[in-house]
Amino acid sequence: MSWNPALDPHCPTGDEVDAIETLIVPRARDLGGFEVRRALPAPKRQMVGPFIFFDQMGPAELLPTKGLDVRPHPHIGLATISYLFRGRMHHRDSLGTDAWIEPGAVNWMVAGHGITHSERTDDATQAEAMPFFGIQTWVALPKDHEDRAPLFQHAAAADLPELEAEGKRVRLILGEAWGERAPVETASEMFYADAQLAPGAAIPMPDNHEDRGVYVVEGSVEIGSDRFEAGQMMVFRPGDRLSLKAGPSGARVMLLGGATLEGPRYIWWNFVASSRERIEEAKEAWRREDWAHCRFQLPPGDAAEFIPLPER
Repeated sequence: MSWNPALDPHCPTGDEVDAIETLIVPRARDLGGFEVRRALPAPKRQMVGPFIFFDQMGPAELLPTKGLDVRPHPHIGLATISYLFRGRMHHRDSLGTDAWIEPGAVNWMVAGHGITHSERTDDATQAEAMPFFGIQTWVALPKDHEDRAPLFQHAAAADLPELEAEGKRVRLILGEAWGERAPVETASEMFYADAQLAPGAAIPMPDNHEDRGVYVVEGSVEIGSDRFEAGQMMVFRPGDRLSLKAGPSGARVMLLGGATLEGPRYIWWNFVASSRERIEEAKEAWRREDWAHCRFQLPPGDAAEFIPLPER
């Protein structure tokens, strides 16, 4: 654990700033008996930096006989990270990765040209209801990485930079911020952090990134003269120096952003691409179900079933 003077906010607060460009209230989505709250993409904002998808999963209690059960499915043109506060999740992919995602750790899956994976809570040792709570995000890849080979990287919670100052504790999950850098390699400039704030504690947003946002996971934060509750995402104007202050019950927030990409991205199902043609090619490859010869293969150890291509 280290103390970092960059976490001491010496920037405008109160009525000195009015820096919120977009306020996003997530929409509830039912994923087959498991509800998530989706903040990105939103009607007014497709991305925050390269972050193009942002789902809050839970909080929930997963029963031993009815947990999370996401069958093998494909991705292109993005990297994924499922970051957990509570619970655990079994990840398998077509590279042969077989890993458990646990609280505070980074499991960074780069799809590139194409990857298939599953996410389940199929732990035979689970005898009681399991608390489950986390955030799943997708990061769109820059054009020169869309056709790269897929990759999986793991970083344990203990390997991530942790910063601590008065009333705040911050884990840097991805990228660079406050003079620290996370160990996982990314294809573009970004930052992603998990910050826990005591009541009244303040934290500055990194000012070395073009696009920045914050999602309130628990508690509330004050920005200028406004208060924002759990389940809201705020996106800030570029270039403004600002800080967040936790409300009377404290707060847990996810800070995210980075450089914007070369242009917008097309999103269809689990595919992200810079052109419609790339989307159509991926759709056709998954539709053929030719695992021995096409760009997609099923995960070893989890190849008995898969999610078919949606009709639309």
